[in-house]
Amino acid sequence: MHLLKFDWNPLTGIEIIGNFKLHFYSVMWIVAFILGWYIMKRIFTKEKVSLEYLDPLFIYTVLATMIGARLGHVLFYQSELISQDFFSIFLPFRFHPRFEFTGFQGLASHGAAIGIIIGMYLYRKKYNYKSLLWILDRVVISVASGAVFIRIGNFINSEIIGKVTESGFGVRFIQDYYYKSEIVKLTGIKNVQKAYDAVTENPQFQSLLEAVPYRHPAQLYESFCYIFVFLILWFFYSKTKKREQTGFLFGLFLVLLWTIRFFVEFVKEPQGDEYINWFGFNTGQWLSIPFIIIGLYFMFVYKPKTPVK
Repeated sequence: MHLLKFDWNPLTGIEIIGNFKLHFYSVMWIVAFILGWYIMKRIFTKEKVSLEYLDPLFIYTVLATMIGARLGHVLFYQSELISQDFFSIFLPFRFHPRFEFTGFQGLASHGAAIGIIIGMYLYRKKYNYKSLLWILDRVVISVASGAVFIRIGNFINSEIIGKVTESGFGVRFIQDYYYKSEIVKLTGIKNVQKAYDAVTENPQFQSLLEAVPYRHPAQLYESFCYIFVFLILWFFYSKTKKREQTGFLFGLFLVLLWTIRFFVEFVKEPQGDEYINWFGFNTGQWLSIPFIIIGLYFMFVYKPKTPVK
């Protein structure tokens, strides 16, 4: 069973200039968006939709995802930023307590989902070649594929970690347990990465390593499940006639993804202040329930009032 437990203490990015760092988490976002673009290009080609609409769709999706995810995190989990560090909400920098380049950080999937829906509505108003639900039915396939890489990025960053576990499968997130300033002080090593490395590589700091508890790798649970969300959506789109049922794929995506999110929350640590905690369900779970209900509606109840263009 020991083979199913391991320590996680990786490089999280590459130093470029000064405090600027290319985070692997950011790279995962780039991979997600590029893969999504190629999937949508294949769909557009398959359905003989002009590719002139593809790049604007990509731009709207990227902006809607990032803005929605960031605002969602602030509103749902870290509202104190509005008064304490307002500009960090919109810029990839932290200004309080000190200036620091942070890259993409503090993003909520619930906010991203709302942002994408709003973004596709605005996109559809400008590029009126198909219905809004036709676009959503297909965009969610790309979104599902991207979600796989976003959660891998979270794992690399040692964020959105799981609860402590005594089971035979767990991960010790060294960089989550010890703050940068703390690990430098405890090891006496000024270089932060070398200080972290010493915890896992130098027997002298065995006590520091043993203090770190094993946790559920909740990010990997989600990432693995999202692979199947993508495969199921692609199957229904490419192998069945369900793609002709307006809203079905969009609804199926909502039901699958947010059901997974609902259950993974049971083994996940809170991402911030729990503003909602009713009947044993946390904020993430309560935010997921409306998406699931909406998904069921589009799968089994919704009927378009006008013919789909």
